[in-house]
Amino acid sequence: MAEYASANALDIEQPGQLEIYLRSTGRVPAKDHITVQRLAGGVSNRTMLVACNSGPRWVIKQALAKLRVAVDWFADPVRVHREALAMRWLNQVLPAGSVPALVFEDPEQHLLAMECVPEPHDNWKTLLLAQPIDSEHVRQFGALLGNIHRQGCVEGAAVPSELSDKSLFEALRLEPYYRYTAEQVPEAGSFLRALVERTRSRHDTFVHGDFSPKNILVHHGRLVLLDHEVAHVGDPAFDVGFALAHLLSKAHYRVDQRDEFAVAADYFWRIYWQTRGTVPWQEDLAGRVVQHTLACLLSRVEGRSPLEYFQDSHRARQRQAVLALLTRPPQTVSDLIPAFLERI
Repeated sequence: MAEYASANALDIEQPGQLEIYLRSTGRVPAKDHITVQRLAGGVSNRTMLVACNSGPRWVIKQALAKLRVAVDWFADPVRVHREALAMRWLNQVLPAGSVPALVFEDPEQHLLAMECVPEPHDNWKTLLLAQPIDSEHVRQFGALLGNIHRQGCVEGAAVPSELSDKSLFEALRLEPYYRYTAEQVPEAGSFLRALVERTRSRHDTFVHGDFSPKNILVHHGRLVLLDHEVAHVGDPAFDVGFALAHLLSKAHYRVDQRDEFAVAADYFWRIYWQTRGTVPWQEDLAGRVVQHTLACLLSRVEGRSPLEYFQDSHRARQRQAVLALLTRPPQTVSDLIPAFLERI
C-alpha cells in the first residue's frame, strides 16, 4: 500500500494549496476572489467547498490512500475517477437534480469537482437522528434506488464497461465489511465468507455500493444522491441490504422512534420493489436482501467502519441479535424487520 501514500503531491486541505491549484490550472480566473471551506463527514476523501464571487460553487473531493478510521484501511485513490464515471452515467439516466453535475476531474491529483447542491439543504442522516421521519423522504429513497437498478438493465442505457471491475468494491466493502467482520466474529464467519463469494459472482446491474442516508442531501424536500466511488456492476441486493441496515440501526438507536423506523424500513423496501419493476435478476432477490441486511447490521458494529453514534451497549446488542437471527434467517424482509427489533 506504500505506493498509495505518495500518490498526491497536492493536499487540498492545506491552507492556500487548493486556491493556488485552481488558479494555476485556469479553473478560477486570477482576479476572481474565492473562499475555501473544509466540509466535515466521510472517511475516505478530503472534501472542500469552493465559492467564487463570479458565481460558481463547487465541492472538490480528493481521494485518500489511507482512510480515516481507527484500524488500517487502504484503498487506491483512483477510485475518485470511478465516482466521476458513475456520476456521468447517473446524470444521463436519472431525473435532473438527482445527482450533482460533474464539473471536472484531475487524474494526476486524484480529485474531482462537482456542482454544489444549492442552499438550503440538510443531510438526511442528520435529520433521521434528530427529527421525526418524513415518509416522503423514505418514498423517494426507495424509488431512487429502484430506478437506478432498473435503469442498469434498460437497453440503450448501457452501464460503462469499466464498472464491471469490482476491485474497488472489494477494497471498500467486501474486505472491510464482510471479510474483516468474519475474522472478528467467528460464529458468523462461514455465512459471511459464503456471501462474499456469491456477491462476487453476480453481475446484474449498476450497484451504487454506498446507498445510505449519510450520502443523501435534502433540498426543498427532494433527495440528492452523493458519493459514488464504490459503483460497479454487481448484486443489487447489496445496495438494498446496506440501506436497510442503516434504517434498522437507527431504529435500534432511536428508541423514541423505533416503531416509526420499522414502518420506514418496510415502506422503503415496498417502494423499491415496486419501482425496480420486472428485471432479469429478481429471482430470490428478497432472500439475498435479507442476507446482506444481516451482514451489514453485523459489519456496522464489528467491521472496519463501525457506526459512530453507537455505544458499546448498542454494539453488543446488535451483534447478539444478528447472531441469533443467523441460526434461522427470516425468509422475507417483512419478517426480518420485526424479528430484528424484537431481539434488540
